Amino acid sequence: MALLDGKVAIVTGAGHGVRRGHALDLAAAGARVVVNDLGGSARGDGADRGPADEVAAIIRDRGGDAVANFDDVSSFDGARSLVRQATDAFGGLDVLVNNAGILRDRMIFNMDEDDWDAVVKVHLRGHYAPSRHACEYWRDRSKEIGGPVHASVICTSSLVGLVGNIGQTNYAAAKGGIAMFTIALALEMERYGVRANCVAPSGTTRLITMTQGTDTPPLEPDEYTEWDARDPGNVAPLVTWLASDLSHHVTGQVFLSIGPSITHYQPWTPNATVTVPGGHRKWTPEEIGVALDTLAFRTRHPGLSGGAEFGGRGVVP
Repeated sequence: MALLDGKVAIVTGAGHGVRRGHALDLAAAGARVVVNDLGGSARGDGADRGPADEVAAIIRDRGGDAVANFDDVSSFDGARSLVRQATDAFGGLDVLVNNAGILRDRMIFNMDEDDWDAVVKVHLRGHYAPSRHACEYWRDRSKEIGGPVHASVICTSSLVGLVGNIGQTNYAAAKGGIAMFTIALALEMERYGVRANCVAPSGTTRLITMTQGTDTPPLEPDEYTEWDARDPGNVAPLVTWLASDLSHHVTGQVFLSIGPSITHYQPWTPNATVTVPGGHRKWTPEEIGVALDTLAFRTRHPGLSGGAEFGGRGVVP
């Protein structure tokens, strides 16, 4: 028996890259998959049914079961239609993998409203809307059966969302928001037997090549003939594990997957606390400076561009 036999999964944005790898691996593990992709560009322009149709066809050709979906998951009604298609086509829903995303990179002083709104809409609304309708289905199902539904939501952040990057304030805000959205969702849905976890993936995808200024299409996960650290399909086994009952005890967690390595993140872990002398009065700015100076240490910023060294008087990481 395959790991995901009997389970139904939705994968959003599954026409290309990391998301395509998820859909293919979930299907290979036995899941019946709804392959969602609006078919827009890496900037979010246009629409094309080809990518979703292609991935669904590959799954069926390999002996799996899949249907294509072309709804805009940042649309409330589109997300409702997506969830309904899963339950209508396969009789239920067990796994939701939220992936859809675009880039509109600009320095903050050059970023216009459309650049900000488009990225936030696709990423954050594209996580909220499918999750909202899936969770409504699972809550009702839990009440119907009188117990937990054993479902899984897997969200997609980014290293940029965890540590930031130059020229991507919109993307960093959206991806950082997704990480915290996941943690809050896990708390809300635990009583119904729904767990939620977040993956920050890596690999050479359309979004990566876009930031590098090249128009050469990257290889898709199913086009690699041997293991390669750049293969976006390397992330899929983690997602398959999170979708399976093997991870029934894991919820509200954030993972970074790069090549052969998986890193567990603990978002916003408290570092240190200082208390005003005496403990029962208001600080003065000068006292704050002295107190926080005692916490300063040299560290290297973990940002994508290598970062600079911080530390010294008055600097608190």
